[in-house]
Amino acid sequence: MISRELEAQILRLHHAEGWPVGTLARQLHVHHSTVRRVLGQAGIPAAHQYTRPLMVEPFVPFIQETLARYPSLRASRLYRMVRERGYPGAPDHFRAIVARYRPRAPAEAYLRLRTLQGEQGQVDWAHFGKWLVGRARRPLMAFVMVLSYSRHLFVRFYLSATMASFLDGHVQAFSFFNAVPRKLLYDNLRSAVLERIADAIRFHPTLLELAAAYRFEPRPVAVGRGNEKGRVERSIRFVRERFFAARRFADMADLNAQALAWCTGEAAERPCPEDRTRSVRACFDEEHPRLLPLPAEPFPCEERLTVRAGKTPYVRFDLNDYSIPHTRVHRTLELLATLDTVRVLDVGELIATHPRSFDRGAQIEDPAHIQALVEHKRAGRAHRAIDRLHHATPSAARLFKLAAERGVHLGSLTRGLIDLLDTHGAAALETALVAALAEDAAHLGAVRHFIDLERARRGASPPIPVTLPNDPRIRALSVRPHQLTDYERLAQEGSTDERSDDPSDTHDAEPAHDGNDEPVT
Repeated sequence: MISRELEAQILRLHHAEGWPVGTLARQLHVHHSTVRRVLGQAGIPAAHQYTRPLMVEPFVPFIQETLARYPSLRASRLYRMVRERGYPGAPDHFRAIVARYRPRAPAEAYLRLRTLQGEQGQVDWAHFGKWLVGRARRPLMAFVMVLSYSRHLFVRFYLSATMASFLDGHVQAFSFFNAVPRKLLYDNLRSAVLERIADAIRFHPTLLELAAAYRFEPRPVAVGRGNEKGRVERSIRFVRERFFAARRFADMADLNAQALAWCTGEAAERPCPEDRTRSVRACFDEEHPRLLPLPAEPFPCEERLTVRAGKTPYVRFDLNDYSIPHTRVHRTLELLATLDTVRVLDVGELIATHPRSFDRGAQIEDPAHIQALVEHKRAGRAHRAIDRLHHATPSAARLFKLAAERGVHLGSLTRGLIDLLDTHGAAALETALVAALAEDAAHLGAVRHFIDLERARRGASPPIPVTLPNDPRIRALSVRPHQLTDYERLAQEGSTDERSDDPSDTHDAEPAHDGNDEPVT
């Protein structure tokens, strides 16, 4: 926008002085289109304005004819064609000319889709960035289901978009609504549609099992027809803006608890888009009798797969290792995983149950499995002790490497470090290991020395072990305490039996002898 004064100056110079558009633009430091707009608003015909003929004008009919036959022809190719026909212009400005004359497809209008009560629901995944779990960066995914009539929505967050999470999202959503819509619309997700050619659709068999259990009809939207599931798309945007933005949460359980409270609170109390005079909750209460009832039992959402146990008593699942009994190694086992637990079966027999971990490279162990292996194989105890040291004190690996290079007995070093770990704790031992390595001392005495220095600096008393060694000979001993008077009597008797120190008291002394058994005088 320009000021009123500048508009008046443009009109005065054009009428009084006869300045053309180009002169007005250069002298008044405005764009020539601005000058033409001011003159046009004043009613001055375009023919009265001086305009320089464009060099592309002779080629416009050829450009229009070519673009009519080949609408998607690139501007670079069309530029070479008009260049061969004598066009002298540069390619950059020519692109803008082609964009002006390129035929555009007519804008498509869409009808507002309306559904009956209880007839339809829409489902989709939404990506909400990454979530750091230990050493793993997991995708934070939101499963969203919305009822098309009432717009009542359900959202639950997962750390993957696997089939197990997809099934669990359905089961949780149906439980939240306490009912099931007759049809569910999906985008062409791999969890829903395995293959599609036009109207020939091959659904995922597990999704068909879920649909049979809950008696709903799965229906994918047409290719390129995202408007058919616009309700869930808008619901995802609503979740991003009104729930997830600037949200603080401790873990996944906390996030899902907040999401459930939000779905039953703010999301249910908002005005319904179909009828702004009523809330979503009121519309859902009207719709609920039209929905299908829940089955007697929920659909099982376990992820089932076959795993191979190697020579170590662990099976690998989702980037982590889960322990099994050492008697089941070198076997093919069956693993059943939910979002909370991991179970391992051997020919139908349950052999291990663990909490699910979403970390990366973690070892989830049952202490009974490891203890059984330690008792079965004595050498396993030493390896277990070294593993314990490496997990508790990261500097232990460097100390062991340096000690091995200098010929230190690693077994004695391991036993000594385990004793220090049990007595003083991991933090104190790690501090002492760092100090010993800084002094290039790779022996147990140096570690003990630095632990004592740190304890003396803090003014702490020496720790007193409260547990006995795991030795039956020691644990079976029974110590009877003595009366203190016994020790006093022994001390008095010892003082009377002491030999006199007087040099004149020599009546009990025996003469010395030499090698010939003769007295030495």
